Amino acid sequence: MAIKEILTYPDSRLKTISEPIDEFNDILRSAIQDLEDTMSQGPGAVGIAAPQIGHFIRAVIVDVSSKKKIKHHGHLVLVNPEITEWEGLKAGREGCLSVPDFTGNVVRAEKITLSAYDPLGEPLSFEMEGFEARAVQHEMDHLDGLLFLDRLVSRKKDLFQRKVYK
Repeated sequence: MAIKEILTYPDSRLKTISEPIDEFNDILRSAIQDLEDTMSQGPGAVGIAAPQIGHFIRAVIVDVSSKKKIKHHGHLVLVNPEITEWEGLKAGREGCLSVPDFTGNVVRAEKITLSAYDPLGEPLSFEMEGFEARAVQHEMDHLDGLLFLDRLVSRKKDLFQRKVYK
């Protein structure tokens, strides 16, 4: 088990653009296991991207299945994910493991068509909507060196101190 430190804002490494994966090997699977281990020990996140733990490769994990009454595809490990179609725009509140003290309102596509690969190199394709589509877009932003902070319309009106629940 390899639980990695999560890079947090303003760490400049979070601005790094990740490299596409061209070899589906044990090195990749080890990096994905680091993601799995780190996410499972975190504060209940629905996703994590490789750059958040210092692996600058195009891999993310998204699992929104803990959220009640939403459509989802279960636990997804996505390698080289790419949005091929999108539809509609909607604002919604987002938080991030790399920005632990804040949440913010971000506009994202409501529906997406996604292509990716699994850790063995098998092609995947999904149609997603709502919260799952938002989570995937959020994690994919990390692959391009973006945080939800970069997508706020207004830091004055759309950024909020995270509430602490006891």
